[in-house]
Amino acid sequence: MINVLLVEDHALTRMGLSFLLSKAEGINLLSEASDGIEGIKKAREYSPDVILMDIGLPNIDGIEATQRIKDFNPDVKILILTSRDGENDVFEAFKAGADGYIMKGTTPEQTISAIKSVYEGVGWIDPGIAKMVFSNLQKPSAQISSEPEQTKSDRNNTYGLTDRELDVLELMVEGLTNPQIAEKLVITRATAKAHVHSILQKLCASSRTQATVMAMKEGLLK
Repeated sequence: MINVLLVEDHALTRMGLSFLLSKAEGINLLSEASDGIEGIKKAREYSPDVILMDIGLPNIDGIEATQRIKDFNPDVKILILTSRDGENDVFEAFKAGADGYIMKGTTPEQTISAIKSVYEGVGWIDPGIAKMVFSNLQKPSAQISSEPEQTKSDRNNTYGLTDRELDVLELMVEGLTNPQIAEKLVITRATAKAHVHSILQKLCASSRTQATVMAMKEGLLK
């Protein structure tokens, strides 16, 4: 059973989500909150598995609430549910520690799938914004340097990623699974899994989704 805390300020939206979650198989709605401060308080009180978090909350917004909650409970999974799809909101949410980002208006089935995905550590990016996120990862750099060409690991030694790990990260961004990565790089599945685990550890990312967003925010793939 996945224990969920719902943080949403609009009463009608909250009622609809509450009904959806209370009827969903495998999900237990622990409590609800109508603003960021109350959301943080109830996250401490109930220790949920997953928090369904709006961004545009009173008092403090969902991004700051996410960061504060992750500070005292880094293991909780936080799924952002919002109507805001701007680049800054998306990237700041993941930077704060969000494990997934889903748009309001999505189907009930997708909402439940997203909750179950982040609970399992898979991560979730709404299809409506995934194209924007991944296209930014592939934007060419506008700067031209006269310095000698660097290896991938030289460019990214802040996180200590090896050239092979950066190859794997690039394939993760493309959405490949561990078996597909293994086939693409001609390595064993166990080796591919080990590389993915090492990447998540080095980036302090709790999911592939967070690793993907960090790759874009930090310019790891050039």
